[in-house]
This record gives sequence, C-alpha cells and structure tokens, in this order.
Amino acid sequence: MEVLVAPLYQGSEISTSNRLRLAIGPASKKALLSCMTTNQMDPARTKLTTTEAKRIVFVLDETIRKVEMVTLLSAAAYSPESLEGLWEDDLIKAVRDHEDFCNTLLELDNLVKEEEVQLAESGDHGQQLLIEEHKHSLTLLKEEVKGSARNTLRIFLLNLPAGEILRTQVVGRSEEASVFLQGLTEFRGFVFEKLLTSPMEEKERAEFLDEINLREKKNNQLIQDLEAELSATLKARDSEMEKENLVIQELKSHLHQVLKFSENHLLRTKQEAEKQQKAELQASQGRIAKIQQDILRLRTQYHNIVEENRDSEQALRKKKYKLETEIENWIQKYDTEMGEKQTEYEELDEIYTEEKAQLAELKEKHAVLVQEFVQIRDERLINSKKQLEAEKEMALMMRAATLIQAFWRGYLVRSLLKSKRKKKKKGRGRKKK
Repeated sequence: MEVLVAPLYQGSEISTSNRLRLAIGPASKKALLSCMTTNQMDPARTKLTTTEAKRIVFVLDETIRKVEMVTLLSAAAYSPESLEGLWEDDLIKAVRDHEDFCNTLLELDNLVKEEEVQLAESGDHGQQLLIEEHKHSLTLLKEEVKGSARNTLRIFLLNLPAGEILRTQVVGRSEEASVFLQGLTEFRGFVFEKLLTSPMEEKERAEFLDEINLREKKNNQLIQDLEAELSATLKARDSEMEKENLVIQELKSHLHQVLKFSENHLLRTKQEAEKQQKAELQASQGRIAKIQQDILRLRTQYHNIVEENRDSEQALRKKKYKLETEIENWIQKYDTEMGEKQTEYEELDEIYTEEKAQLAELKEKHAVLVQEFVQIRDERLINSKKQLEAEKEMALMMRAATLIQAFWRGYLVRSLLKSKRKKKKKGRGRKKK
C-alpha cells in the first residue's frame, strides 16, 4: 500500500510518485496493446462462468472503489464545509487527522531532500547521522499514514452512504491519482478479457501478437534505415550549404569590389559629363541662335505659301462646284434612263414569263413525243433484228440445201461410176472364160 500514501491525492514530488508512474506505465502499455488486438480477436464469451473469475473481478472492482475514495480524502479535508451536514463528526475528524499525517509526511520528506542536498555540498558527517534519523522517522511516519488510510477507509466502508457521497460529490483528484485509477481500470479490463479468453484464443492471440512484434521490428529496422539515409542526406545538404555559403561570401566580396569600382567610375563619368555638358551648352546656344534665324525665314516663307494656297484653293473650289453640277446632271440622266430601262425590263420579263410557260408545255409534249419515238425505234430495231435473223436463217438453209444437193449429186455420180465399173469387171470375166 505504499503507492496509496499522500502522493496519490496531493500531487507531491517525492520519489514514490515517479515509482507510481513507472508501475502504471507497463500495465497501461499492455492494456493499450490489448485494446488494439481486441478489435482483431474478440473473445467468444461475453460473461464470466466460473466463481473464481467472478471473485477476481469483484476484488478488482472493490480495489478501484477504495482507491477512488482514498485519492479524494485530501480534497475532502480542504473543503469539508460543503459536506458538513452529510457526514458524521467522527468521519470528518478521521479525514482531517489523515490529512495532517500526510502533510507531516510531505514536510519531513522535503526536509530530508534539502538535508541531502546540503550534505552533498558540505560533506558533514554529523549531518549524515541527522539525515539517517530523519529517514527512520520518515519510515515510521509512512507506516502511520498507511494505518491512518486503512482506518479512514474502514470507516467509509462501514458508512456506505458517506463513501458514495465522497466518490460522487467531492472534486479535486490529482493528476497522478487519475493516472493511477486509469491504470487500474485498464488492468481490470485486461484481467476481465483474460478471464473470458480460452486457451485456444490465447494461443491465437499470442501468434497474432508475435506477428505484430515481427512487423514492428521490420518497421523499426526500416525506420532506422530511413533515419540513416536521412542523416546522410542532411550531412550532404549541410556540406553543400557550406560550399554555397563560401560561394556567397566570395560573391559578396566581389560585389563589394564591384560597388567600389562602380562608385569611382560613376564619379569619373559624372565629371566627364559635366565637362561635356558645358561644351554642349555653348554649342547649343550657337545652334539656338541659328535656329531662331531659320524660324524667322521659314515663317516668312510660310506666309507666302499660305497666300498661294488660298488662290489655288479658290480655283479648286470653283472646279469642284462645276464637277458637282455635272455629276448631279449625270445622276438625273442616269435615273431617267434607268427608269426607262426598268419599264422595258418589266415588259421583257412578262414576255419571258409567257414564253417560259409555252416552253414548258412544249417540253412536256416533246417528252411525250420522245417517249413515243423511243418506243417506235425500239420496235423497229426488234423487227429489223427479227428480219435479219430470218434472212440469216434462210441463207443458212439455202446453203444447207445446196450442200445436200451437192452431196446427193456426188453420191449419185459415185454410185453410177461404181455400177459401171462392176459391169466392166463382169464383162471381162466372161471374156476370159
């Protein structure tokens, strides 16, 4: 119960608070990891089945409730006026006594720290004995604080309404106590999940955690490689920046020299410009006098030219008026002729319209005649073809008849000759006999 001493609810800076955070850290980390893996492998059961498991969870719940009350004792001791009518006098006295013990413990702990600092600076052995006595007293006082906390907690446990008022209405828990309570709550959830998990699920979860650890190692190795690459890149960039800075310094010095040279050059240029300005001013004054004489001469010439142009302008105006009169006469003549031409065009257009209608009728008649002509021509071609075929057939038949007759005549001649030859042979045969 050393972690439940004053540091839990008064925010002290003694070493036990650091040990408290160290004690809570691994549990919180393990609970966080458990929460991460729960999303991947939730237990199959949602309720505890064994009596032992229920008792374990009940003990954890009671511990959390007691820690909640103990960590609020300091806040209740500092503001008991809001709860005067709700608590009994002996309960309020026990809370104040416990707060006095805690304050004494804090003062003695601070005193021991100051003496240790002074001992480190001075090296006095007599002060070392005093520090040992104070540490012994601090140990005894811690035991008294523990006993006071247990006694006060027993009173609240016997008076359940007062304990509930302390847990729900008193505000002022320190950050360390809140962290410790959060760690206990996470530990309770972790234990509850452990009790719900079967051995097979535990094995699967262990394999899953091993896989996660392997991935984490690979990621850490990748991060280390990337950090090494980043470090090399940064070194290269720094070296490049140093080179660029050297180049910039050289350019700055060169620019400074150029500025000095430009200032000297500007001064010389300004002096030369002033000399040239004086010479050009004298020359310009002479040119101005000459230009003024030219202006007077040109002005006289201008007046003479204006007089000449006025005479020529009057002559041109008269010529223009004459031309405009002629143009107007021509326009009137053009309008008259165009009116006559328009009338003639309209008459011709009427004649053209009538002739066009007649032409359309003639085209229709011509189309009918053409169709009839084509039909007659086709019939004549067919008749001529038939006549030609008949003549060809007649000529063929005449030729065939001629050939047949010739063949028949030849046949008759040959037959006659054969018969004559046979008669001669018979006559010769008879003579021989």
